[in-house]
Amino acid sequence: MRIIRGTKNITGAIPYPVMAIGNFDGVHVGHQTLFRKTAELALAHEGTAIAFTFEPHPLKIIAPEKAPPLLTSFHKKMELMESFGINLVICADFTRKFADQQPRDFSKNILFEKIGVKEVVVGFDYAFGRGREGTIPYLKKMGEEFGFQVHVVEPFKLNEHTVSSSHVRELIESGQIETASQFLGRDYSITGPVVAGYKTGQAIGFPTANIDTSKVQIPGTGVYAVRVVHKSKSYDAVANIGFNPTFNRDRLSVEVHIFDFNQVIYQQEIEVQFVARIRSEIAFKSADDLVVQIKQDIEKAKKTLEKKN
Repeated sequence: MRIIRGTKNITGAIPYPVMAIGNFDGVHVGHQTLFRKTAELALAHEGTAIAFTFEPHPLKIIAPEKAPPLLTSFHKKMELMESFGINLVICADFTRKFADQQPRDFSKNILFEKIGVKEVVVGFDYAFGRGREGTIPYLKKMGEEFGFQVHVVEPFKLNEHTVSSSHVRELIESGQIETASQFLGRDYSITGPVVAGYKTGQAIGFPTANIDTSKVQIPGTGVYAVRVVHKSKSYDAVANIGFNPTFNRDRLSVEVHIFDFNQVIYQQEIEVQFVARIRSEIAFKSADDLVVQIKQDIEKAKKTLEKKN
């Protein structure tokens, strides 16, 4: 898959461009439907399946105080898009100037002149241009003027809920990780470098990898059965998200105890895939009580992961 960063870097003719447009944070099952539709339409014309997306998240420019933590890193988003049939990603630099474009200017300058798009695929709630003034009827009108067809994908529902990035984020924040995974079509995961922690786990016999989670959406506090991917190899593990109340910590941390693993991986990147929530965070009277509970958590995590396998 090819990635073009910035619309100014679009050069040359693109064979029969079919394009899905959106932010696509999380690449949930609704987004996947758009990508499959885009790939199907492009294949029918021996064309190019394109995802047009933005960096950074539009809210970081329009309303920084409302910008949510991301559900997927840029790298993960690209990896997932490719897996659903996208051949080319055009990642626009989302600036204030870009946000202030008139919908017609975007249609004419980008869709028509820069890309020469033939078919556009969007979700039912898509809007574009300054103040989201470009509605779907307006996009269809632009299609008539500039020679592209518009396909609107209907809302995708699970458990009577419309699948959306915001709803997935709410599920993850509340620790409903298994339900979130249904909406994502995969286990929710976070990726980050391993950083130094308090070494509390090591002191009580359960060494942990502490993850830098400053750029990602962290699940709600609690203990989880997880898988850890390090250098393309997967390991079963148990993760604790919380403030370590037994030791009076005041900083939220994500700590992972990887089973049968003794490598030193400081500053190396790992991916933590959340499979199931085991329990909520608890303050214990002593470190000894905590050790007893950790042993129980490990056994439960192993059984849960074995069952999932």
